[in-house]
Amino acid sequence: MTILSPTLDLKGAVRAQVEAGFDEVQALYRQLHRYPELPFQEHKTSARLAEALGSLGFEVTRGVGGTGVVALLRNGEGPTVMLRGDMDALPIEERTGLEFASRESAENAQGERVPLMHACGHDLHSSCVVGAAGVMAALRERWNGTLMLICQPAEEIFSGARAMLDDGLYERFARPDVVLGQHNMPALAGTVGHIAGRAMAACTNLAVTIHGAGGHGSMPAQTVDPVVIAAHVVTRLQTIVAREVPPEETVVVTVGKLQAGTQANIIPHSAELEINVRSFDDTLHRQVVAAIERIVRAECEAGRSPRAPEFLVLNETIALHNDPVAVDHVRRAHAGHFGSERLYEMPRLNGSEDFPFFGNAEAGGFGGEDIPYVYWFIGATPVSRWAETPGASVADKMRHLEMPHSPYYFPGNPETLRTGIEALAAAALAYLGE
Repeated sequence: MTILSPTLDLKGAVRAQVEAGFDEVQALYRQLHRYPELPFQEHKTSARLAEALGSLGFEVTRGVGGTGVVALLRNGEGPTVMLRGDMDALPIEERTGLEFASRESAENAQGERVPLMHACGHDLHSSCVVGAAGVMAALRERWNGTLMLICQPAEEIFSGARAMLDDGLYERFARPDVVLGQHNMPALAGTVGHIAGRAMAACTNLAVTIHGAGGHGSMPAQTVDPVVIAAHVVTRLQTIVAREVPPEETVVVTVGKLQAGTQANIIPHSAELEINVRSFDDTLHRQVVAAIERIVRAECEAGRSPRAPEFLVLNETIALHNDPVAVDHVRRAHAGHFGSERLYEMPRLNGSEDFPFFGNAEAGGFGGEDIPYVYWFIGATPVSRWAETPGASVADKMRHLEMPHSPYYFPGNPETLRTGIEALAAAALAYLGE
C-alpha cells in the first residue's frame, strides 16, 4: 500500500472539484436535513444517496443490512479504501429555525409518533461522502485501486454496522485495507481533529426488570416492594466505579430510567431500570456489566424478590481505538492539504460509535485480521461564534457550545461541508494516490 502526501497540484485539483460540485452537494445536504428518517427507516434517504452515487459512475447496491448503501469505483490495481458515512436521524423536535428545518415525524419501534431531526449531523456525513465521491471520480487519473463508499443505517442504535457486516459486506463487495470515517463536533469550522488510540467509549444500554409482590401502600409487610429494591440497586451501582474500577481507568455507570408504580398508595409488582455503561477498555467493560448483574441479583435476593430479575441488552458497541500508524498517515495527509494550523488534537470522548465494528474482526464477525481504521473530527462552529466563546482550548470552548443531539445543534454550514468533503478525499488519496 502506497502512502501519498498530497502535492500542491493535487490539493488544488481537489479543491477545484469540491467547488465545481459544491452547490449540488449542498442542495443534497439540505434535502436530507429537511426529511430525516429513523434508524432502519432510511428508505428515502438511501434512495437519494444511491441515486447521487450512481450518477457519478459508481457501482451501487441498496438494501445492504436493511437500508445500507454500498458504492464501488474500481480503478485498476491497488488497495481498497473504505469511506463510511451514516444517515439515520433522532427522535428530536428541531429548534434551529432554519429555512430547511425538519418538520417530519414518524412512528418509532414502540409505535409512538415522534418528531425527527438530524441533530447529530449524519445528513452532513453522507453528503460529504457523496461530495468526496465526486472529487475522486473526477480525479481518477490521479489514483489507483478501489474506492468503497458506505452509507450506513442505524448508527444511533449501534446496529447498522453489524447489520451490514452480517449481510456479507466484505464477502459480497470488497474487504478494505483501511477504513476511514469522520464526525462533526462543535470545534472551529474548517479545522480537523485527530486522536490516536483510545478515542471513543464502548457503550452498553441495559434494561433491568425487578419483580416484587404488589399490594396496598398501607400494608407493606404483606408485599415485596420493588421500588425499595430498585433504590438500593441505584445507590449500590455507584460503588462499581468507586471500588471495582482502577482509578486510572474511565468508566461511567448511569441509571437513566427508573420507573415503577402508578400512584402513592399502591406498591407495584415491578420496577424497571435502564442503565448506561461507558468505558474505553472492552475487557473492563464486560467486567462492569457483569458487576451490574451481580449487584442487581444480590439486592433482589436481599429484598425477597419472588422472581429473578430480567436483563435485556438494548444495544451496545465496542470502544473505538484509532490505529496509531494509520492516524499518522492521515494526519500528515490532512496537514499537507489543509496546513498544520488547521489541525487540532481532539480530546477523548465518552460518546460512542458503532464504526469500530468495521475494523474489529472478532466483534465485527468477519474473518482474518483486524483492519486498521481512522476516525477524525471536523469542526462545525462558525468563526464569529467560536471567537466569542470562552475557553483557552478546544475542549474548554466545546463545553460552552451546543453538542450533537441538541435540538439547536446545526453543523451544516458551508465551511464544515467543504472541509468534510476535502478531508475524506485527501485521506483516500493518501492511500490510493500514485
